[in-house]
Amino acid sequence: MTLYRCFPWERGVRAGARGGPLWFPRMLQGAGRHDNPHLYGCLYVTEGPLSAVVEQLARLAGTSLAPPDLVRRGRPLALARIELADDAGEVVDLDEPAVLERERLRPSLVATHERARTQADAAALYERHERAVALRWWSTFESLWANVTLFDRAAEALSVADVSILALDDDVVGEAAEFLGLPIAT
Repeated sequence: MTLYRCFPWERGVRAGARGGPLWFPRMLQGAGRHDNPHLYGCLYVTEGPLSAVVEQLARLAGTSLAPPDLVRRGRPLALARIELADDAGEVVDLDEPAVLERERLRPSLVATHERARTQADAAALYERHERAVALRWWSTFESLWANVTLFDRAAEALSVADVSILALDDDVVGEAAEFLGLPIAT
């Protein structure tokens, strides 16, 4: 499975080290949709590059996009293409009606912004599905985009195919800016 992650990249570090594309920032987690740092670390990725970039740039809505917006904590935003091995384990697909029924979940609860709810559901799924390496769900920006929350038990099954630093003239940055209604500053 090919996945994408947009993140502040620390060039020169190993892929799984802090600032690398496969770093699970467990000690920084707690406020995210599926965060449960007492149980696992997680990595938020998407099935498409546009969704990954939109997730990072969405906080700029109502402003414009300029070069400093592509830097976080002194590091350039980069887009990583990540491969999850086919035999990695189970991906619990929360966009599949049969899965929602089996797990007694409603679509509205999967996509709610109520973090206490989504975190509790993620913890329950993690504990019930011992071979689960990820949860798949839809983006709250566009329901046709699939997001994936990787659990740190997937770490050994991940590899980095490519990492590239984002620039204002990249097609994917332009598409994300257009989607979010962000004029690009020149």
